[in-house]
Amino acid sequence: MDVLIISGLSGGGKSKAASYLEDMGFYIIDNMPAAMILKFAEFCAGASSRYDRVALVYDVRTGSSPGELFDVLDQLRVMESSCRMLFLDASPETIIKRYKETRRRHPLSGQAGSLEDAVRREREVMDLVRQRADYVIDTSRLSTAKLRGELLRLFGSAEEKGGMAVSVTSFGFKYGLPMEADVVLDVRFMPNPFYIEELRPKTGLDSKVSDYVFSFQQTRGYLQRLEELMAFTLPLYAEEGKALLVIAVGCTGGHHRSVAVTHALAEFIRQQGYQVTENHRDMGRGG
Repeated sequence: MDVLIISGLSGGGKSKAASYLEDMGFYIIDNMPAAMILKFAEFCAGASSRYDRVALVYDVRTGSSPGELFDVLDQLRVMESSCRMLFLDASPETIIKRYKETRRRHPLSGQAGSLEDAVRREREVMDLVRQRADYVIDTSRLSTAKLRGELLRLFGSAEEKGGMAVSVTSFGFKYGLPMEADVVLDVRFMPNPFYIEELRPKTGLDSKVSDYVFSFQQTRGYLQRLEELMAFTLPLYAEEGKALLVIAVGCTGGHHRSVAVTHALAEFIRQQGYQVTENHRDMGRGG
């Protein structure tokens, strides 16, 4: 079982981090007192695989002392489970700005004379927790996309390359562009197997059609440059926080050239470690 404690300052980005971690498969529990964490972990250890990855949010709202939390962490690490702690930090100026923009009340506002005083007091209370954390992320200058990327780097599985899935689909321009496409590639400049009588009834998934399409230098050169473009841009799309990238490859009828190129491109992207789905929208319509 993988247990992650999400802690940090109010306004530091804990809620956003918890949301991203939930998308990554963590079961999230917010505002759990330290005294209950161990019991919950014991329950999860004997429960279904739904609780294999658990993230518990601990902050100043719980009212628990840092010492209580540290005792629980030590006990969790004795159990046969992975236990780590993430601390979300930000500068006082950034936190104050965020609170003023959202007009929310700081959890310690009732014990302080001003927002600035509440932020200062919380930092003092949570300093020991920050020192004990396995990971500290300062979100002062971090966009939400960058935060997501950092969380994926730290806690994402090997299958979640960039956390982004890629869909590559072939289509025929004469049937219209795919509405969901993020990137559209036009391969109508390639020699068309449709005009080869033997190849006309086949599709781009047939080796004879694929061999014909890639027998031309212009096709091979295009694919090489396309692979270079994908190797450069896919990590940038993932870093920006995109969950799904749809690449559409079109020829006239969506039967031969676009299918062959789509199949080759999907295989290349899969080799880069991304989750890939390959679709051929118009292949069944004919040439």
